Amino acid sequence: MPTILFLCVRNSARSQIAEGLARVMAPAGYRFVSAGSDPGELNPLAVQVLAEQRVDISQHRAKGLAGIALDQVDTIVTLCAEEVCPIVPGNVRRLHWPLADPKDIESFRTVRDELRRRLPALWDQPSRVR
Repeated sequence: MPTILFLCVRNSARSQIAEGLARVMAPAGYRFVSAGSDPGELNPLAVQVLAEQRVDISQHRAKGLAGIALDQVDTIVTLCAEEVCPIVPGNVRRLHWPLADPKDIESFRTVRDELRRRLPALWDQPSRVR
């Protein structure tokens, strides 16, 4: 089963939103996880903007890379923009979607909507993802 890791620094917003959306949007046969290089706390605004679209991530918790079976990951999508993205060694497909760290409800919605637009490329046309 292809496994896709969404990666940022805190695993509190962008990567959590990506994981939650991907899990409900993707066809069967994919596994999605998220992590951060310096995990913090799940941001309540991430939970709120997904709840607006009936996606529940309220039970998600911020995770570090140590909690991920990296040898099972096929694709890593980094979501950092203004900060330094974590680097994970290994022979995996790497994509970089630089999205600004959201600060308020509107910027969380912008990130959510942009991820909703980009995510289908991971399973619709995997070789053409940008």
